[in-house]
Amino acid sequence: MKACPERAAALALLKKYNSESFHILHGLTVEGAMRWYAGELGYGEEADFWATVGLLHDVDFEGWPEQHCKKAPELLAELGCSAEFVHGVCCHGYGLCSDVEPVHEMEKVLFAADELTGLIGAAARMRPSKSVSDMELSSLKKKFKDKKFAAGCSRDVIVEGAQRLGWEVDTLLEKTILAMRACEERVNAEMAGL
Repeated sequence: MKACPERAAALALLKKYNSESFHILHGLTVEGAMRWYAGELGYGEEADFWATVGLLHDVDFEGWPEQHCKKAPELLAELGCSAEFVHGVCCHGYGLCSDVEPVHEMEKVLFAADELTGLIGAAARMRPSKSVSDMELSSLKKKFKDKKFAAGCSRDVIVEGAQRLGWEVDTLLEKTILAMRACEERVNAEMAGL
């Protein structure tokens, strides 16, 4: 069993360094998606680890955007996070703002799904339902191909992420819709309580 901080402490650290609701929502969404992926890919016993890395992956982004993934180890040290945990957080920015490469499957999933959750979230907000619950792969593929839509979400990173996992891009898109669908209600409830 991989060691990770208790969720309450992890969430408190995220909130300590991130005041914008968008950043909290993103952390909670990636947390939920990573928990789903852990179960889906046969790492259920590591689900808390996967989820907590997802929750804290952008802990330094709001306060230190120019030091993203470089400031994180210092902040994560407040919780006594293991080297393995810190590596998992820092490698999601590989090639963009970090030279820490994703090696383990969890790290590759985080690298691939992080940008994609943003794209899916933006696509969901455009739907009448404002939800991923009724989102189809074909609809997401249209948004993915439209470079002007959610232009801040790097398609290159998403494609590279799928390649690192040995998946087709469509597989990554479909799985991440399912991952977000699985956690959407809980994330919305938690955001409403903030």
